[in-house]
Amino acid sequence: MITDEERSSRLAHLEELIELIRPAVQADGGDLVLLSADVDTGVIEVQLQGSCSSCAISSTTLQAGVQRILQERLDWVTEVLGSIDEDIDWETSAAMGQGGYTPRW
Repeated sequence: MITDEERSSRLAHLEELIELIRPAVQADGGDLVLLSADVDTGVIEVQLQGSCSSCAISSTTLQAGVQRILQERLDWVTEVLGSIDEDIDWETSAAMGQGGYTPRW
């Protein structure tokens, strides 16, 4: 069982790390949003938004990027669940920017 102080500390460190990662995702027209964090079990849920919804490597960004970084830097993180905001249509998404490996239309 962790203390309330430890919970607050874990959440603060997680939020700081998300803010460090976001500029890299935003540089390609996307964004990274923290949806939920269970600091007791270590389960984190994030969502990629913006141009990430049309990006061919968004699942790689979630797994090899976001998940890897969070688990390497926060030893209490056990699982990172990720989704892509699919509310945006692909044309709007593509107009926001493209990652280095995104196919061109």
